[in-house]
Amino acid sequence: MVIRPILSAFCATVAIFASAGAAAHEATEIVKPNFEQAIPNVPGKSLVAVEVQYPPGAASVPHVHAKSAFIYAHVVSGAIESKVNDGEVRVYNAGESWSEPPGARHPVSRNASKTEPAKLLAVFVVDSNDKELTTPVR
Repeated sequence: MVIRPILSAFCATVAIFASAGAAAHEATEIVKPNFEQAIPNVPGKSLVAVEVQYPPGAASVPHVHAKSAFIYAHVVSGAIESKVNDGEVRVYNAGESWSEPPGARHPVSRNASKTEPAKLLAVFVVDSNDKELTTPVR
């Protein structure tokens, strides 16, 4: 599969954050591309899926998602603690899912456990020309 610039930019962004987190001795997530495809009956939109692995105690840096990205997140294993926009911090266990509206702020996204790993699948429906799926919030 050819990885388009949108997925490459997302992975590069995550790699930068992972490096920064490692330098600060914080555990960070590991993001792996899972799927990417233009949606044939919705011109200009693509479906991009990534697997996000959280080692014990790992967290993502606070971030915002692309303004066009509708996101479906499904916990594959473990438990993920998440907060979207001004909502409550919530723990999602394996088998549970949530969605995030376009342009969502994601101030909390982390493994709920300090001893067990967790994994989620994030599926983005996004404008095909959006280059950045996530941007850090400082």
